[in-house]
Amino acid sequence: MMPTRRSFIGLTLGAAALAATPLRAATAQIDVVATTGMIADAAQNVGGDLARVTALMGPGVDPHSYRQTRSDIVALTRADLVLWHGLYLEAQMEELLLKLAARGNVAAVGEAVPVEQRIAHADYSGKYDPHVWMAPELWTHAVRAVEAALIRTAPEHADTFAANAETYLTEINRLHAYARDAVATVPQDARVLVTAHDAFGYFGRAYGFEVMGIQGISTESEAGLDRIRTLVDMLVSRRIGAVFVESSVSDRNIRALVEGAAARGHEVRIGGELFSDAMGEPDTYEGTYPGMIDHNVTTIAGALGGNVPPRGMAGKLSAGI
Repeated sequence: MMPTRRSFIGLTLGAAALAATPLRAATAQIDVVATTGMIADAAQNVGGDLARVTALMGPGVDPHSYRQTRSDIVALTRADLVLWHGLYLEAQMEELLLKLAARGNVAAVGEAVPVEQRIAHADYSGKYDPHVWMAPELWTHAVRAVEAALIRTAPEHADTFAANAETYLTEINRLHAYARDAVATVPQDARVLVTAHDAFGYFGRAYGFEVMGIQGISTESEAGLDRIRTLVDMLVSRRIGAVFVESSVSDRNIRALVEGAAARGHEVRIGGELFSDAMGEPDTYEGTYPGMIDHNVTTIAGALGGNVPPRGMAGKLSAGI
């Protein structure tokens, strides 16, 4: 009889655990495995030279549907510290990650955001929108959770981690101030953000945008023709001039909106590509958390009529707006 997926994970995890390396020596780098790029960026900035950080999910990868590979399982079981998001973001990996948490050094850092500051899931009781990194002020809770996990793993370096965290959080607070000022230049009636899936709820709440995603909070949800028609009606009636594609989601449904509006005599352009569930390419500014948010804020505000610097907050964006 073929093993079930549940038993397969258990057997594979058990085999990998037997091959796990010994506990980290006090003088060695901390081997950190993070699920998403956003978490890996926090871990690398807080850990500094003391941490060797690996992200399982790279640019353009959708964490809602990502399934672990055999090499992922080996990396996770051998790590000194595993950092994942939680809030059901890594839906296909959750069973494995919970098994790891029961026996190892694992932290779900997205769940450090207080419950009262989360956005409840419209369809599932007790579930929340996981996209908390879209609001830099909220993401500071996750950064603090990364800091705490690193200190727990290597308490002898607590002062270094604390200092690194303060430096990183200063940059994140600067991001929040830039976003607040940039969106203030967008005309009030233009503050409508239409994207491929509903990943920008926290951004909209933080900065006063009405957010509409074609798909729901998870990219696993389906976008029906009724939803497309409703959004086309809205674009036409409110004369919204731009919609946005996402780097980790197909642009098919967004292009259907553009074509539907054109058939009604209203021109809608694609205002740019946003980073929603994954950051940009490695070794680029957009491949960092500050760069990701800077890009999104500058792209959104610029496309919707705001006044923003063409190369963003830090003058580092690879393409001018």
